[in-house]
Amino acid sequence: MNTGFVNHEIYLWHNTGNYASIMPYGNPVQPGEHVENPETKRRFRNLLEVSGLLSQLRDIEARAATEQEILRFHTQEHLDRVKQLSANEGGDAGFFSPIGRGSYEIAALSAGGVISAVDAVIEQKVNNAYALVRPPGHHALADTAMGFCSFGNAVIAGLHAMEVHGLERIAYVDWDVHHGNGTQSGFWEDPRALTISIHQDRCFPLDSGSLSEIGAGAGEGFNMNIPLPPGSGVGAYEAAFDRVVIPALLAYQPQLIIVPCGFDAGAHDPLGRMQMHSEGYRSLTKKIMAVADSVCDGRLVLCHEGGYNPATVPFFGLAVVEQLSGIKTEVVDPFYEVMVALGGQELQSHQNIAIEEAEALLANLKKR
Repeated sequence: MNTGFVNHEIYLWHNTGNYASIMPYGNPVQPGEHVENPETKRRFRNLLEVSGLLSQLRDIEARAATEQEILRFHTQEHLDRVKQLSANEGGDAGFFSPIGRGSYEIAALSAGGVISAVDAVIEQKVNNAYALVRPPGHHALADTAMGFCSFGNAVIAGLHAMEVHGLERIAYVDWDVHHGNGTQSGFWEDPRALTISIHQDRCFPLDSGSLSEIGAGAGEGFNMNIPLPPGSGVGAYEAAFDRVVIPALLAYQPQLIIVPCGFDAGAHDPLGRMQMHSEGYRSLTKKIMAVADSVCDGRLVLCHEGGYNPATVPFFGLAVVEQLSGIKTEVVDPFYEVMVALGGQELQSHQNIAIEEAEALLANLKKR
């Protein structure tokens, strides 16, 4: 395989400030470090280099998304707010989305990095691509930032694929532990995109991601949520893929698949309560690649989202990129033996009920 990789040092310069995890500091909250800090992404990139895999990937140069490209999804008011905060002393651009000085330019490069990955895949310069970008994007709404996300990277890149390359059907499969509400909102009434989010039930945002959210108007039936109970492991994720995600993709026949790729469903993540491990992520990647090969000539782009355990995320990411590239390194995940032995890794009966309920959504899609 010929796998492209997008990354830039400036992504790590996006400053989320002296928060305490996700909370602004101030008595009685002691200053600390924001959970969405550069370290997990830096360590991911570093492990790719140390493993020897990075040098075997095709470098894709990121470029900044233009205002016109950002405005395909976002309002002018939101763009101006981010620019103003960035040009001054920073602040929150919405809901739990800190902006530092210079963050507008970094966020534009993050969105543009995913666009560059999409271009490279569609133009057949690479078979697939991983965009290790920051800040993330799958929570951002048209008129506000949310959940650490400044701009909707995946939405902006998907609209670019439609408007510039003329694609008529694209699909999103979001496996971040949190609901991909921003991506969902970008295509709520648009049948040109099938949006699927598999996430921990009512983790974040607390009031979104239910089975009943199926889109509206012309887009009704083209949004699917698979809310899994807390504690779900690899067995539940694989079952959800086999019984819901893959049949939906085969029915929809997208011309491009974009995966908002968060690793916060991994065991021991501070912002999730799931039990995925590196081999689980490798398995999901293998499954999504097989579908992409079947329906869209392998066109597959993964864009980085969440994942907040700096020790474990690099091994999850390495497994995914190994699978994308077909290159197995000699690195062994030292956390795997502990995570695979956690109680409840197999599909549980209450998880099976949740997946059965999600399977019912396929009927709406197959009628179209």
